[in-house]
Amino acid sequence: MQVTVLGAGIIGVSTAWQLLQRGHEVTLVDRQPDAALETSFANAAQISVSYCEPWANRDAPLKTLKWMFSDESPLLFRPQLDWAQWRWGLQFLGQCNDAAFVRNVAQLVALGAYSHATLKEMVAETGIAYNRLERGIAHYYTDQKSFDGAANAAAVMRRFGVQRSVVSREELLTIEPALGAFADRIVGGTYTQTDESGDARVFTQKLAALCAQRGAQLLFGHDIERLVRDGDEVREVRVRHRDTGRTSTLKADAFVVACGSYTTPLLKSVGVQVPIYPGKGYSATLPLLQPDRAPSVSMIDDQMKCAISRLGDQLRVAGTIELGGFDLSLDTPLARKRCEMLVRRIEQVFPGVADTRTPQEGGDPRFWCGLRPATPTNIPLIGRTPLRRLWINAGHGTLGWTHGAGSGKALAELMNGEQPAMNFRFQGIGMAPRTAPQPSLSSAPTRQRA
Repeated sequence: MQVTVLGAGIIGVSTAWQLLQRGHEVTLVDRQPDAALETSFANAAQISVSYCEPWANRDAPLKTLKWMFSDESPLLFRPQLDWAQWRWGLQFLGQCNDAAFVRNVAQLVALGAYSHATLKEMVAETGIAYNRLERGIAHYYTDQKSFDGAANAAAVMRRFGVQRSVVSREELLTIEPALGAFADRIVGGTYTQTDESGDARVFTQKLAALCAQRGAQLLFGHDIERLVRDGDEVREVRVRHRDTGRTSTLKADAFVVACGSYTTPLLKSVGVQVPIYPGKGYSATLPLLQPDRAPSVSMIDDQMKCAISRLGDQLRVAGTIELGGFDLSLDTPLARKRCEMLVRRIEQVFPGVADTRTPQEGGDPRFWCGLRPATPTNIPLIGRTPLRRLWINAGHGTLGWTHGAGSGKALAELMNGEQPAMNFRFQGIGMAPRTAPQPSLSSAPTRQRA
């Protein structure tokens, strides 16, 4: 069958690959000139099944209120005259309790484990290299009270099969000796050996190239102008070439919306409401000056709520979430402050290891920001929409790289009439459709692409 996938980040490309594997024809559309040039471009690089935790917990409301008054806070809520933001915020508050936290963790870990296994299968099959390090993820604490609570968090994760261990400072330094210069500040940590890290952009772009080799049509550099609704279904999408201005109409048996934060306005245009709101995240990628002293274990800094991963001869530090709409500026005073905060932390933890000089000082830090498409639960929306032929794979928040491979496989299985082997609440699956039943691809009639 013919499927048009809208969005070529890790989610969209993984979906395209898995559909091709099942014998379907795929057209992959993205406004950028290549895959993974937006949200998947420079993320934290972690495959973090052991840290699939929702933002919403019982401590989140008070912390968020306190953090509103600091430009360097891990989660910064910037109030807008935007009903979507306030509605999302109210839904988020509804998840800030222990029962919801445990319920949401169960689904996030189930998808994470399924996705990690899928990623391993894809790497074994394709041979894609992407600065992969299978050294686990360590989470270090500089505050005793926070560390005391780490045991409870680790116990919750172990309930769902994740072996996150609480370790002493000495054990943590054995796991990652590169923390030695910062050891006097560390009170302890946690460690999960089965997690890993790697460059999401490199992986996604190479996978997109393999999709093309398998026969997928890659329509890069094309803006998605509109979905065309006909009654209770979507039959086509209109796109415009960015360079030539030429418009075209794509017909297909099914359409997948995997546009990250931009999924919300696109679906709203055809009357489908989804609770996805953008969270602006930042990263800095720094050249290594002393590779022999650089970490090889990916890490989470509890105080700054940032992640640190080695990517070959570079060090990536990523973190902070800013809930303030679709702003992607990097040149505002607030954006500069948040970027500089990340770089400053690297110099504190790993002094002299990476080039942390500013451009004014002769350095070359590659700053980046991207919009994390977050749901109030942090559980992504994978499955059917209320409109026939229209499917969704979006809302992965900060876990797009962790959940990407599995999300693509799960949706391809659903569209193919299969049932993914995990305990996850898929969107629109098992629910009564509004009108006639929505067919799987295996029963959809063939249509010609315009």
